[in-house]
Amino acid sequence: MTDFVISVRNLKKTGPGGFGSEPGKTRFLAVPEGADPSRDQKIDRDDWVRKVMVEGENGEIDPVTGLRCGDILVFIHGYNNEPPIVIQRHRLLKKILAAEGFSGVIVSFDWPSNNVALNYLEDRSDARKTSIKLVDDCIRLFTVTQLKGCVFNVHLLAHSTGAYVIREAFDDADDRRNIAAVNWTVSQVAFIGADVSARSMRATDSKASSIYRHCVRLTNYQNPFDSVLKLSNIKRVGVAPRVGRVGLPDEAPIKAVNINCGRHFRSLPEDPNVPGAWVHSWHFGDRSFARDLVYTLQGDIDRNFIPTRSRTSDGLHLNSISDG
Repeated sequence: MTDFVISVRNLKKTGPGGFGSEPGKTRFLAVPEGADPSRDQKIDRDDWVRKVMVEGENGEIDPVTGLRCGDILVFIHGYNNEPPIVIQRHRLLKKILAAEGFSGVIVSFDWPSNNVALNYLEDRSDARKTSIKLVDDCIRLFTVTQLKGCVFNVHLLAHSTGAYVIREAFDDADDRRNIAAVNWTVSQVAFIGADVSARSMRATDSKASSIYRHCVRLTNYQNPFDSVLKLSNIKRVGVAPRVGRVGLPDEAPIKAVNINCGRHFRSLPEDPNVPGAWVHSWHFGDRSFARDLVYTLQGDIDRNFIPTRSRTSDGLHLNSISDG
């Protein structure tokens, strides 16, 4: 089956698939099964959107409107990802979410990030530059374009620095008069291994307030054992504790929910099929996380009663599901 990617990388003869590691024009790719993203896979935007929406229909009918429903999950990767890694993670998510009942479509938003870890700060600069396109060429594209007789829920899943891309994108959109005047929103936003400061996710923070204003719910999957996000890491000397490691602050709004995955993570054997640092990327092949995310995207069960979670005195925890 075709995989759908929005690439905002520049073009370069020596890069994977002809892509470089700097910001470039937006290209809509239809990637054949088993292939890596390539500049030759670009198709017309309107045709691409139509194909995505056709695949995103989930077969359900809205009981209020009587219209057909669909789900589009946009995956935003983190730093140090080249197109072959992005599509590998995309396909891992696609496989495991489908196995847990997700019947929508996954789209990857591929922003330019270098494959050199010490290029971390430059990647954050590139993330800021390209965040505008996440709203203009992705979120609004889906929210204002609907198939006749079908209504779509647009969800976002951000890994690592992808959370920073979302935060900057939503904040920038609110600063632009022509965008702020349009009533746009997404349904569910989920963070995994999120590389933004915990304090920046307070309800009163000017940047985070834009995210909360334009989503139905934000779910943060926290792993206290994520050593990639530790403060002593050479890439992040002097930065504040990250929300992917310490969780959401007490001052987060009611629509934000934190899921502590530490207990579950400690029970996992390392999966060699998952690319990247295991402590930071374990989500991509994990059934427990995938099932919880599917429940979250469906939105049918209150967050406190989703069966993949348990509540203790210190909050909600992700449960480990059996292999049966």
